[in-house]
Amino acid sequence: MADVVGRLSRRSLLLSGLGTAHLPAQTFKATGIPPEWHRYADQTTELEVYRLTDPAHESRLPAYYNRPIARNSAWLLFSNDRGGSPQAFRMDLKNGEMRQWTHVEDLDPTSLTLLPDNRGFCYFAGRSLQVVALATLRARELYQIPDDWERTPGMSVRPDGTHAIFGERNGSRSRLRMVSLVQGVARTVLEAPSAITDPIARPTRAQILYRQGDEALWLVNSDGQQNRQLKLADGRVGPANWAPDGKTILYLNFPADSSQLNAIRECVPDANTDKLVAKTSQFVHFGFNRDTSVFVGASRNGGSPTVLIMLRITRRELTICEHRASHPEAVAPIFAPDSQRIYFQSDRDGKPAIYCVHVERLVEKTESETAY
Repeated sequence: MADVVGRLSRRSLLLSGLGTAHLPAQTFKATGIPPEWHRYADQTTELEVYRLTDPAHESRLPAYYNRPIARNSAWLLFSNDRGGSPQAFRMDLKNGEMRQWTHVEDLDPTSLTLLPDNRGFCYFAGRSLQVVALATLRARELYQIPDDWERTPGMSVRPDGTHAIFGERNGSRSRLRMVSLVQGVARTVLEAPSAITDPIARPTRAQILYRQGDEALWLVNSDGQQNRQLKLADGRVGPANWAPDGKTILYLNFPADSSQLNAIRECVPDANTDKLVAKTSQFVHFGFNRDTSVFVGASRNGGSPTVLIMLRITRRELTICEHRASHPEAVAPIFAPDSQRIYFQSDRDGKPAIYCVHVERLVEKTESETAY
């Protein structure tokens, strides 16, 4: 609980640290790029869909559990390779103007994430973990993966904005690491004999959720204590994320029997329980709004490659648009913080591009998340 009690003072320290170059830093001057928006009517639903980026270049959203959209839903953080390599870009969601925010080598697009206060973002570029202050676009290296280790998939930032969390592997050994976003001090939370991937800090609690491939989800305290495998339904574990209140984990269950429907399920770690939320029309990826009353999913059904929403209370699905992605699991649809838009990615028109659909007539607006 000390993490919660001290979060305000640490947040103040974080903000001052981002503005102070006490480690080697690089400043990049952003350049404006005209909007590339293309609007069209979906062939299935006739709803308006906006393709936000030109499919001549590869654009990608960050990992589904990271923060790509500002709290006021006004701008988007994403990656684009228009200069020959993936770089971080900002898009104004009112007029479509883009600005390049990084110029680095080996950027991992999935690792991009806004900090909770919207004043900075961080990412991995090769073996280097870097943080950028938006006021100056000054990048500062926090940490280097040691030569005898390699990073495992996934990186996220704690909800209080104090630490980045990721996994490292050396042969058959893995370890879960935390790095302070102020001092760059790294520590090992735990070591394990199997792969540790996609760690996500629990909102309001000093705990971390992490994956063992598609076999299991594990939960551990931030001090490395009480590491345990969660009790889940039989089958493979699909995308999983904390509900915003931190009380439950929502995840996709892929039954061992392929004739059965993929399902959204909910795990309550504190009670060690797991229950069915709803069966789906073969969702292969999904997201949810801030109060988890509405889900958005990408179907893997070859005859109906669509993005759909589902109301939790009725378990009824409504088709929003086609995604036509060659890899439906990469569609990874998400809600904007206010629940009024859905964003997803697809290579339907060439290289992966980012798309948007307005759903304000279908989904009630939710309040923006509170800052730490």
